[in-house]
Amino acid sequence: MFVSITDHIALDRERRIVRVEEKEISLTGLEFGLLEYLATHPDKIYSKDELIDHVWGNRFQYDTGTINVHLNAIRRKTGWSKSRPIETLRGIGLVFRTEERHVVYTIDLQSFATRWVQRHEVELASRSIVPHIHLTPFVNDLSIAPNALEGLLDAVLTALLPNAQPGVLKLSSKLTLQYFVLSIDLNGTINELRIPIFSDLSVS
Repeated sequence: MFVSITDHIALDRERRIVRVEEKEISLTGLEFGLLEYLATHPDKIYSKDELIDHVWGNRFQYDTGTINVHLNAIRRKTGWSKSRPIETLRGIGLVFRTEERHVVYTIDLQSFATRWVQRHEVELASRSIVPHIHLTPFVNDLSIAPNALEGLLDAVLTALLPNAQPGVLKLSSKLTLQYFVLSIDLNGTINELRIPIFSDLSVS
């Protein structure tokens, strides 16, 4: 039985078949497993290591390149683009985007960042890293949900911490015509999250 995961995509978990625009596509077991896991956790960002743990489990030894192989096969068989519905966030991971992109959020970015820093307070203090926050107080009309933004920040911090020295974690923001740019600077290593105003998320 097919279960819809978006307006145009449905999965049959028993037969392990995906249907796109009424066209049935056969996937290998690993391809289906990757698609099923992402699709049943929409708009949640997963690192490639997390996906290997969730989809393949620790009984197999795979590297993160395995994800790329199966993702490319899924895209080739379904005719999907490189950004929809499975989007690759360079250096961070993968996310299954739902098609409800018209949803608009308003975020008190200062309060949001303060809560995020507090959640990582012990982790940062253990490495003698002091957070400094200087952000636009309110960010209006964004197409990214607060939990997705939090996931991005978590992923960036997880990537930076292993090599971090005691110092300062700086969070700052600026406004452009299309984006609110959120910068995360840890020991001089700067990552920017361009938070879109009615557009697609961009990360650099």
